[in-house]
Amino acid sequence: MSEADKLLVVGIGNAFRSDDGVGPFVAEALLAKGHPALVHAGDGTGLMDLFQMHGRLVLVDATRSGTEPGTMVSFDALVQKLPAELFHYSTHRFGLAEAVETARALGSLPNALTVYGIEGGNFEAGTQLSEAVREAAGRLIEELAGTLSDP
Repeated sequence: MSEADKLLVVGIGNAFRSDDGVGPFVAEALLAKGHPALVHAGDGTGLMDLFQMHGRLVLVDATRSGTEPGTMVSFDALVQKLPAELFHYSTHRFGLAEAVETARALGSLPNALTVYGIEGGNFEAGTQLSEAVREAAGRLIEELAGTLSDP
């Protein structure tokens, strides 16, 4: 399997805005376990570049929909449109949902693209995740580590 076909986890978010840092938290934990992962600020054009460089991606980002903090959702972005209202709190006008849908329209999505969202509760300045978000992130880290360890 070529490097471009290996599964890469991308943690999206701002680690200095409390629960918005859940994506980077997941990516850094996977990196510490020796798995392929990277932290990304979430700008849409940069994400679209990653779609061109990697055939299989998992994206992890915070959501803000009003559900309970720590609630996790997942989407197979190849078969379903991302609900933009879940991922709209990016500091970028062209963020995750817009990048996926633009790439879909251009026919440039990777071969596999799964998006996980973990509902945040606190988006104020700070570097700590809330307890519910940390627990959900821990469950996702274990799930992804198992997937990344499978041959």
